[in-house]
Amino acid sequence: MSKLKIGLVQQAVANNDKQISWERTAKEVTALAQQGCQLVMLQELHSTLYFCQEENTDYFDLAEPIPGPATDFFGHLAESLDIVLVTSLFEKRSAGLYHNTAVVFDGDKGMVGKYRKMHIPDDPGFYEKFYFTPGDMGFEPIQTSVGKLGLLVCWDQWYPEAARLMAMAGAEILLYPTAIGWDKTDTPEEQKRQHDAWFTIQRAHAVANSLPVIVANRTGFEASPQAGEPGIEFWGQSFIAGPQGEVLALAASDKEENLMVELDMARCESVRRIWPYFRDRRIDAYDDLLKRWRD
Repeated sequence: MSKLKIGLVQQAVANNDKQISWERTAKEVTALAQQGCQLVMLQELHSTLYFCQEENTDYFDLAEPIPGPATDFFGHLAESLDIVLVTSLFEKRSAGLYHNTAVVFDGDKGMVGKYRKMHIPDDPGFYEKFYFTPGDMGFEPIQTSVGKLGLLVCWDQWYPEAARLMAMAGAEILLYPTAIGWDKTDTPEEQKRQHDAWFTIQRAHAVANSLPVIVANRTGFEASPQAGEPGIEFWGQSFIAGPQGEVLALAASDKEENLMVELDMARCESVRRIWPYFRDRRIDAYDDLLKRWRD
């Protein structure tokens, strides 16, 4: 498929009512599909508020199995629109075993694959290690009718190894459902440094692997459930980059927005012919990458 029209949905989340969230999201997905999008991606944990701002066992009630209500809803949506749809949910694999999981649906084929987030952060306001077991499915692209999708989730986006392994396994696009924002107490200078680092490293994954990169982040302020804590201002700025890191579409920081781009997938091979990074990799000299640190 040489030409591929893709879209993403950037949203704010107001509460933990999944049904309301799903209906709002479905409206935006439908609008993108009606404009010709063949592939649509949603942001990380789009069904609820970002509950990881505190450690609270009650939030495990938000998790659900696969298959379950979320996969039923979005599977039906993808089928009715005849699109590939990339979603995100809090997966309950078993009592006491939970994952942060991206799920892919492909028209009437239903659910065609999932990816469990591999790198799990643990920072103030982002207490994900309390909730999520690290993924155990490796870095395997998901085959769809529009190509092989290299699904990675949020904190995975900081790791060049993850993007490289997806590319080496044949991924044709790298996709990052995301929920990232600023601590309200950060200075404007620090906020800019953080955003610039996030924007740069993902564009670098596009450059290093000669692949398009799609990033869907949430927007809006979500107050902390803990008194005295600053909450998170999710910085939005979802974007789509081409195989040389060129920015093809960029959302605002402070509002809900859909992005849509037509990708020329043939460009990826053209770029790789000019910049043959995979040919020149010194795989005979990389053994130390399997070590935690070089002492």
